[in-house]
This record gives sequence, C-alpha cells and structure tokens, in this order.
Amino acid sequence: MAKDYFVHESSYIDENVRIGKGTKIWFFCHVNKNAEIGEGCNIGQNVYVDKNVKIGNKVKIQNNVSVYEDVILEDEVFCGPSCVFTNVVNPRSHIERKNEYKETRVKKRASIGANATIVCGNTIGEGAFIGAGAVVTKDVPDFALVVGNPAKQIGWMCDCGVRLDFKNNEAQCSNCGSHFIMVDGKVQKRK
Repeated sequence: MAKDYFVHESSYIDENVRIGKGTKIWFFCHVNKNAEIGEGCNIGQNVYVDKNVKIGNKVKIQNNVSVYEDVILEDEVFCGPSCVFTNVVNPRSHIERKNEYKETRVKKRASIGANATIVCGNTIGEGAFIGAGAVVTKDVPDFALVVGNPAKQIGWMCDCGVRLDFKNNEAQCSNCGSHFIMVDGKVQKRK
C-alpha cells in the first residue's frame, strides 16, 4: 500500500505513529511511538518528536527542534529553527521527574521564532508571535507579540504575521484586512 506522506530514508519512525496525508518528514528525524502528526505538515532536518505528542494540520517545524511529551501543537503552528520546548521546571540529572512533566500548548496559527525557549506549563495563544531568542516564562495571550528574556509583550499581531495598530479598541490588518477588537485587554478576531 502506497503512503500518502513522505519520510526521508535517513529518518526513523517508531511503531504506532499516525502521519497525515501530504506531510513531509526530512533528514535525520525521529518520531517516537504513539505520536500523531496531522496532514500537510513539514518537519525539517534533525527534528525529534517524543512519544504521545500531538501535532495538528499544516504545522511547520524547522530544523533542530525537539517536541517533547506533553507539548501540543495545534493547526498551522510555526516553530522556527532551533526553538526549544522544555518539559520539567526544575530538572536535575540525578532525580527522575517524569511524573512532573507539564503540558505546553501552542494554539492555532501561533509562530515561535528561531532560538526561542518555551518553558513548560505555559500556553501560547492563538495567532501569537514569539520573537527570535525570546524566553517565554508565562502564558502568552491570543495575538500577542512578545520578545526578550524574559519575554515581554510589546504589541499585537494578526495571524497573517503583520503587527496591528489599535485605535479605540479596534484594529484592521493592513495586509489581509482582518478585523480585531480589544475587550478587557484581550484581543479577539471578528468572524
């Protein structure tokens, strides 16, 4: 039976892995048992996907990223080169803490810049944008733009990747025309 996805011959896929139609897994990757990767994903060189990880549809994971157990990547998430996910807050080599793993969720259409670090137990909001090299130590709101170490919010982003300019609690994307409103300090995309 022909596969409807691509895996480079240098990559290793464990048993009981679900890979969606049109997904491409490139050089030197390892996908661990019981992982789920959605349709139309692009998994770059030297990516590690841990056991039981769930990756949505149309996710792009650039080179040298490890997606550890209890990390959830929703649809259309972008993970830049060498971005880092953690899974334990206080790791020590001489103390096993697998029972202390914390869930990290990256909501749909969020982007994580190159070399950013996402400390476990946090949620990256829908359409949020994490700048290159940022260190995320707390939840990031939907459509927020955060940069620095520790990451601080400096603005808002459309999920097409353009910075938003709010006036009277409303903004319209200059690129795609999407409309946003701010209610009680939270941004929502108008349907």
